[in-house]
Amino acid sequence: MSSKLHGQVWECEIQPISRKAVLARLADFSSDEGYSWPAVDTIRRQVGAKSKNTVSAAIKELEKDGWLQVIPRTSGGRTISNAYQLNVDKIESTATEARLSAKAERKSKGAKSEVSKVNPPNINHPNSDQAKTEGSKNDELGGQNLVGEGSTIDPDPLIDPITDPSDIKTSCPVAAQPDEQSDPAAQVLEHFNRVTNSSYGRGGRTKTTLGYIRGRLADNYSAEDLMLVVDYLTAKWADDTKMSDYLRPSTLFGPENCVEYFEKASKWHASGRPKCVKGRWVKDDAAFKSSYDNVDYSTPANSGFRT
Repeated sequence: MSSKLHGQVWECEIQPISRKAVLARLADFSSDEGYSWPAVDTIRRQVGAKSKNTVSAAIKELEKDGWLQVIPRTSGGRTISNAYQLNVDKIESTATEARLSAKAERKSKGAKSEVSKVNPPNINHPNSDQAKTEGSKNDELGGQNLVGEGSTIDPDPLIDPITDPSDIKTSCPVAAQPDEQSDPAAQVLEHFNRVTNSSYGRGGRTKTTLGYIRGRLADNYSAEDLMLVVDYLTAKWADDTKMSDYLRPSTLFGPENCVEYFEKASKWHASGRPKCVKGRWVKDDAAFKSSYDNVDYSTPANSGFRT
């Protein structure tokens, strides 16, 4: 996910706000190069749109205005879903112009509202001779609290000139990162590493590894579907020295492979998840086992056979 692009989209002037929200969600799913492929229904659910048509219409308008390009994804000669290439140059340049414009506006407002320095009233120290003198005068004037000259107290900071707000540095908002416990892709990866005793996604390659999983989630596979594929191929390949090397996210969750693997995994699950022994599926069920340990193989006395 590109938190950089996500933050820049919110800086851009895009109306109505629903259209900006759709573009921001696409940016959140995308790589730093602006390529993503979330399902329309996923975007609809996450931005709170009433229907998929609302999201599709927003994407169409965004493409018309040059914010993105819709790229059909095909399989077997038919379109199965869409990918989106965001116009990174336009987003970055528009966000930069918006920030500069906002900064100039803040400077202008700060200059107009700046006030001249005001000398604070001088207050005598309570133990000074002048304070005592002024105090006696106050008593003579009916106890009025008059303020004298020549104060040695520091100026009141509340009446200092207003600080130019443009001097305050602001940081670009960073997109909120999903909690691993609520991120389906992270859950699938964690399940994969646990079941296969692997450590994919470590060492700075989390984004690449999760990309395969997010791609299948965008194709309307659920996290549970992908975990089933992991369980199935682990049961089939884990003890096979030739195939165990293929237990990796890029193989299991590739766009072409996952269709076949999920279909076979579903049948395997429906059959009770049998074990794979030497390349053959074996049901671990006592009803399928025969035991001859207690069979008496001795010949009966009246069998008619000679002993």
